[in-house]
Amino acid sequence: MDPRRTAVTTTSRREPAAPPGQDQTDELVAAAGRLAANIESVIVGKTDVVRTAVIVLLAGGHLLLEDVPGVGKTMLSKALARSIDGSMRRIQFTPDLLPSDVTGTSVWDPESRTFEFRPGAVFGNVVVGDEINRASPKTQSALLECMEERQVTVDSTTYPLEDPFMVVATQNPLEMEGTYPLPEAQRDRFMARVSMGYPSAEAEASMLREHGGSEPLADLAPVTDVKQVADLVATVRTVHVAPAIEQYAVALTHGTRSTSRLRLGASPRATLHLVRAARARAALDRRPYVLPDDVSALAEPVLAHRLLLSPDAVVAGWQASDVVREVLSEVRVPEPGR
Repeated sequence: MDPRRTAVTTTSRREPAAPPGQDQTDELVAAAGRLAANIESVIVGKTDVVRTAVIVLLAGGHLLLEDVPGVGKTMLSKALARSIDGSMRRIQFTPDLLPSDVTGTSVWDPESRTFEFRPGAVFGNVVVGDEINRASPKTQSALLECMEERQVTVDSTTYPLEDPFMVVATQNPLEMEGTYPLPEAQRDRFMARVSMGYPSAEAEASMLREHGGSEPLADLAPVTDVKQVADLVATVRTVHVAPAIEQYAVALTHGTRSTSRLRLGASPRATLHLVRAARARAALDRRPYVLPDDVSALAEPVLAHRLLLSPDAVVAGWQASDVVREVLSEVRVPEPGR
């Protein structure tokens, strides 16, 4: 990357969108708090991961959970889905899974002598995709239209998906045998990627006490519904983003495109996702406006999984998250009031 610090320029001001009222903000914070507390009743000691999952939900995005087996990836995704009183679908991705199993297919009805569409597993408010990298690339590609355009096209007919719609996918980054790495086009459709990590000794002991003799998800009840979630997503979109903050987000993504450590930087979609997630984080902190801290705090989970390291960086032992942190250190943070 150019050793010179990247400056954030300030453009002319424009009228901000109407910020959420105090009642709307209080409702959002209360609902998000109930949702997070409900998930944390089964996911012990992972407050930051749960908060990021809630942020992605309220920002209208999709979440990728990537970590070793047994740390609670599927548990977190199912806890999030069960906390919302809506339709949940679970897809176990395997090499023999077909695209029609995901999107649906047209079946001949001999009585009416017409083809009848049978919806696939993707028709739900929260779709849990377990071990998504174990399906073939042909099946993985069935999610591309679903995740970006919130619709499915089968036999030249387009079917809208439910609103809200969120894909929560899991994958194991260590075991590569029998897997098909997600293509960049699909990784780019996930708003954020998070890793669960191992729990602390205290959290693990608490898990044994609370869940050692029972199924943690058995008694998990919804604490919100799809209508409220849709309303909260709409509220988050009204959070004000100043031009200087927009320039800051753009400078970060452009920084990933100019560094020699990467052969592929963040896309314009990544910039949109970063700002949308920052809006959700600001709203959860009871603010009707975004701060630079909202953007920088989410830069790693939102950007890192989209980046491809250069061969020299791979040999040197760099990780994509290291590059994001380097870019953060080199991009100038907007001054207050700009």
